[in-house]
Amino acid sequence: MWLWLALGSALLLGVYDVAKKRALQYNSVYWILLCATALTTLFLSPFLSARPIADHYPLIFKAVLVSVSWISGLKAMECLPLTTVSTIKASRPMFVVIFSILIFGERLNLVQWLGVAVVMTALFLSTRSSHHDTDKMTSAKGVLFMAFSVLSGAASALWDKMILQRLEPLFVQSWTNLYITILLALVLLLQYLVKRDHFKPLTWDWRLLLIAVLITVSDALYFFAVKQPDALLSIISTIRRSSVIVTFLGGVLILKEGHVRDKALVLVLMIGGVALLLSGSA
Repeated sequence: MWLWLALGSALLLGVYDVAKKRALQYNSVYWILLCATALTTLFLSPFLSARPIADHYPLIFKAVLVSVSWISGLKAMECLPLTTVSTIKASRPMFVVIFSILIFGERLNLVQWLGVAVVMTALFLSTRSSHHDTDKMTSAKGVLFMAFSVLSGAASALWDKMILQRLEPLFVQSWTNLYITILLALVLLLQYLVKRDHFKPLTWDWRLLLIAVLITVSDALYFFAVKQPDALLSIISTIRRSSVIVTFLGGVLILKEGHVRDKALVLVLMIGGVALLLSGSA
């Protein structure tokens, strides 16, 4: 059962990225994220249970990490094609492994180091292929934003590993979304005060509701999968990262992006490197 839940989560996560890319046609990055997280918080409000204040400090830190990851990831989508974004995003498990080495003192074997080398090669090829779709300045800016997104996302995943040992998943999910909503609202307020003459108001788009529903259900399926007594977290996390394949296909079939063959080769190379990392851990 947990395997199907993980697959469902990955599918919805991939569609979620496609919906975000479409939503950028009508609203700014901050409006999209604020509306999506505010709606998600509303959906999860029944799980906003009371806990000691000390339990909220880790969630505020997580909210900062997630906010940085989401904002920089969506900024990258403004600069790069979705096919390129999904390819770079596939490297996230490698950075989780690297952070595990630095933080937890884990060591890599020969197969895992080979996996790191393959992923780094794929990342290099990905940055080169992005130049075909945009000018060099925009491409470099997008890659930099995507790097921030991947690194902060990997840090958030490791933080989850620590805080979920003592906190309930739905408590974490509900309160974190509330704190992200507050942070994004403050960012938008600051933007309004600083650039009042150039501030763009919200334009309602049905995709904002779709984005909120997709991420809420995807995260819920993920947490329910993890709660299964026989579930394997490493397998679930790997399956969920396969959402990049859905995102890539969305960029090809829905957004009609170009240079598909080169990007598909890089994506296969990236997934192969991650597979080596995981197989070396088995």
